[in-house]
Amino acid sequence: MKDFDTYIFDLDGTLLSTLGDLAASTNYALRWAGMPERTVEEVRMFVGNGVKLLMERAIPGGLDNPRFEATYARFREHYMVHSLDTTRPYDGIPELLHELKRRGKKLAIVSNKFYAATQELARHFFPDTIEVAIGERETIRKKPAPDTVLEALRQLGAPKEGAVYIGDSDVDIMTAKNSGLPCISVLWGFRDKEFLTEHGATCFAERPEEILGSTAGRRSVL
Repeated sequence: MKDFDTYIFDLDGTLLSTLGDLAASTNYALRWAGMPERTVEEVRMFVGNGVKLLMERAIPGGLDNPRFEATYARFREHYMVHSLDTTRPYDGIPELLHELKRRGKKLAIVSNKFYAATQELARHFFPDTIEVAIGERETIRKKPAPDTVLEALRQLGAPKEGAVYIGDSDVDIMTAKNSGLPCISVLWGFRDKEFLTEHGATCFAERPEEILGSTAGRRSVL
């Protein structure tokens, strides 16, 4: 099975189970604004394109709601304080990252989560394994544009050749394609296999340890 030199990971739904804290902060902001709350399953389908779009989907009327900016700001304030309340790495993720690091691989996170939260979560959970963590900021286009992936490769000093992108969503599939990288779609995150297949996924991992020997492009679960 193909071995890669560089592994670039999505964060939410791929390395970390963050849904509980994202839903809690979403509903905190909605309650504050007197708006209807959302179920965890609704929030699950809202995530993947960054927290601003999460709140656009959660707030009635989205950007056209006159209280959007204030509600979005309240979400950000709450999430920065409570992003570690229930968030944890998925089972097997720390072991996967340590083994990849032991093998001399270069590791990065590329997320549509805002930059400060991405940095904090990477430092907290993966201080000894993740070398580069890039989140959403105004100076760089977010996924599925290739910019953040290319920036991660630049900071790692790694070429595209020998790199793979790993994520759990349709956004991640498009990001890998736009970046010219193979993609491994994980099945423990926010989207199921049927959804991912409909959006072009061809390589799947059911468990983190499978990534150690994955060959991107295989059509069956490895």
